Amino acid sequence: MAKMSLDDLRKLRDTKKTDMTKRSTEGKEIQIIVGMGTCGIASGAKQTLDAFIVGLDENNLAGSCVVKQTGCMGLCHSEPTVEIIVPDMPPVIYGRVDAEVCKQIIQKHLIGKELLGDHILSRPAVDILSAK
Repeated sequence: MAKMSLDDLRKLRDTKKTDMTKRSTEGKEIQIIVGMGTCGIASGAKQTLDAFIVGLDENNLAGSCVVKQTGCMGLCHSEPTVEIIVPDMPPVIYGRVDAEVCKQIIQKHLIGKELLGDHILSRPAVDILSAK
């Protein structure tokens, strides 16, 4: 193993701190939960998870959003599946979420506060939406 300089160690520490901050749930109100069961992984859920992490960084949302993994959501026919939880909005499960849909979710749902009707699998009840 090659020796590391003090500067190399500091850079490594800063990188790991940034990675740990992204995983922390403290102070983060928005949750992105990616289904990572075997069916999801086989359908590209790992790429979906990575696309959310990159997209949140690009839009400076990493400090207010947490990206988590879960097992199978029971919607194998529509993998990869992602549940989005945003304050003052009903929780929604989106299906067939690839990198392009990730961008749409970030722009429209997380930033614009509007639902993407084309990919919703678990639509909130009408009475919940009308109660706003």
